Amino acid sequence: MRVKTVSVLGCGWLGLPLAAHLVRQGFKVKGSTTTPEKLTLLEDHGIEPFLASFPETEPKTHLPDFLTTDVLVFNIPPSKSSRTDYLNVLESVLQALPATVQQVVFVSSTSVYPNSDSEKGLTEADAVASPAAETLMLQCEALVQTYFPENYTILRFGGLMGGTRHPGKFLAGKTGVGQPQGPVNMIHLADCVQILTQVILQGKTRLTLNACAPHHPTREEFYIAAAKKLNLSPPSFDHTSPVQSKVIHSDLLVKELGYQFIYPDPVGCLDAPDF
Repeated sequence: MRVKTVSVLGCGWLGLPLAAHLVRQGFKVKGSTTTPEKLTLLEDHGIEPFLASFPETEPKTHLPDFLTTDVLVFNIPPSKSSRTDYLNVLESVLQALPATVQQVVFVSSTSVYPNSDSEKGLTEADAVASPAAETLMLQCEALVQTYFPENYTILRFGGLMGGTRHPGKFLAGKTGVGQPQGPVNMIHLADCVQILTQVILQGKTRLTLNACAPHHPTREEFYIAAAKKLNLSPPSFDHTSPVQSKVIHSDLLVKELGYQFIYPDPVGCLDAPDF
């Protein structure tokens, strides 16, 4: 049986541990970076390294070879480019993918959801009918679905934590922070990697899934606890600020993947060895 090939476009905070984990799972893995010095690091993890730049101006980027794959994981953060550039990069990749690709996994974000006071919380369908319907990530999701209507998988990750992203640093020492009672929607790096791996192993397509830890502590509880873990000055909150909340549910992900979160409680995982 032929070993399945996975190409991870963007081997940074999430992409590198994902690619390394997939190698350990027996996949042939190709990984891209925009930094020449990082090619050796990828190679050291058993990942076939590719230098990818956009637009592809130099032959050494070998983008066609990189995109000859069974599964593509598109994991480039939009913050590194303008809205138009990001959409153009995504579309250029989708256009270059061979028709034989079995699955396109797009790493999206729960930023597509508006604030909501609904006690029921928000599910995958709520982004479509919300004022956020024109956000960049929703436009990108629609683009992926247009090019690969049968083979797409979209994962909307919550706030990212773990590895080099310790939430204790996010608000430490700040004063007058709003939304003390607003719930947080976080997910640990270890869960991100495992969820992406399961999506690929199970070949789950034609799905859009939320990915957030099932417990939602308040911002005040979470960020004070996180700062204290690093012995930093905890933030102080403005209790007169109006509550704007949203709780993101990942019930569909749990059901579709049969997934059990490694770190279901964002406060509890502050003691994780990853930190």
